[in-house]
Amino acid sequence: MSPFIAFTKSEAWTGMVKKTKKVFRWFLILLILFLGGFIYWKYFYIYSEGYRAGLLQKFSNKGTFIKTYEGEMILSSVASTKDVALASEKFQFTLINKTLVRRFDTLQGTNVIVHYKQMNGAVFWRGDSKYLVDSVKVRR
Repeated sequence: MSPFIAFTKSEAWTGMVKKTKKVFRWFLILLILFLGGFIYWKYFYIYSEGYRAGLLQKFSNKGTFIKTYEGEMILSSVASTKDVALASEKFQFTLINKTLVRRFDTLQGTNVIVHYKQMNGAVFWRGDSKYLVDSVKVRR
């Protein structure tokens, strides 16, 4: 009797199929974990959080199938003697706290301070912007 075991062609093929299935299973598991982590990082991870102050210029309810509340503020980097924004930039945001809709409607044209959370990407059911606003204060 020889110490070497002779495999038939069928047994070798079966072993190779089992190894291939195992590698493919691990590849699928790693792919799903990577995609899950990427989707979380891109759409649900809070990249930045803070406050912005400026003139609330626009606030509207928009969307084709899913309506979201979108707003736009003018952020002034240079102050003037009148209520005129010089050297300004626009800050576009989505309102996530629906209880503040009436308050935002009445504050258009007013200097406000908003608290926002910045995501890495926007998803359609949450609005067009990566900036999600959850509170507002009137600036004095």
